[in-house]
Amino acid sequence: MTETTAPATGRFSGKTVLVTGGGRGIGRAIALRFAAEGADILINFFRNREPAEATADHIRLMGRNVETIRADVGEEDGLDKLFAKVEKLSGGLDILINNAASGYNRPVMEQRMKGWDWTLNINARAALFAAQRAVPLMQPRGGGAIVSLSSIGSIRVMPDYVVVGASKAALEAITRYLAVELAPMNIAVNAVSASLVETDALKHFARMRTEFGESLDEARRRTPVNRMVTPDDVAGVVAFLCSKDAAMIRGQVLMVDGGFTLTA
Repeated sequence: MTETTAPATGRFSGKTVLVTGGGRGIGRAIALRFAAEGADILINFFRNREPAEATADHIRLMGRNVETIRADVGEEDGLDKLFAKVEKLSGGLDILINNAASGYNRPVMEQRMKGWDWTLNINARAALFAAQRAVPLMQPRGGGAIVSLSSIGSIRVMPDYVVVGASKAALEAITRYLAVELAPMNIAVNAVSASLVETDALKHFARMRTEFGESLDEARRRTPVNRMVTPDDVAGVVAFLCSKDAAMIRGQVLMVDGGFTLTA
């Protein structure tokens, strides 16, 4: 990485964090949160370079080291390229955030095998094989943390969500297996699941029905805290799970929903 002159301060000072899909929305908020707490950031993207570079520019203004890496985490050669670049740029890795996601939202009877493969590869398979590649970069540093982003569609049936929901359920199972097998290496593995998150893109479609089958206003009213989850809410929980305070939390899926699922 290109060195900055600002001293790193915060609980992630001196740490290197890789965020897949880190240019927009929740991924962007996570990258900014870790940078604000002293970490150097690697932002992975595949199709959307512009938001990834904009997020990187923001992090540079914060005085942290940051690089962007284009790679398709849904493909084996993409993962190889990504982690080879991570090693070249940083020499190691402390924290991996599996945030990149995609999917084909269609009813059950309209799903196709191609959409299944695409969705499962990016949302679930990538987490397993990214961990395989991350571990050798974490072990020389004494361990690390891996957090994956899930969805309540892993446990609830939502309209047109069958393939994405199945991929997130698989991701949560992978999280538990990784947590057990990587614990002796001092690598903590967990996941964060969120209800509907109020991103900038979502605001443009406020009149549309959400994946929960209701309007955004209805979803907001039905959340006990009277507001929707923000990317910063999710980023704060992700950062906590990567901190020393969460050292004994392993293989868990923490729900961030403001109580939405308690009343749904």
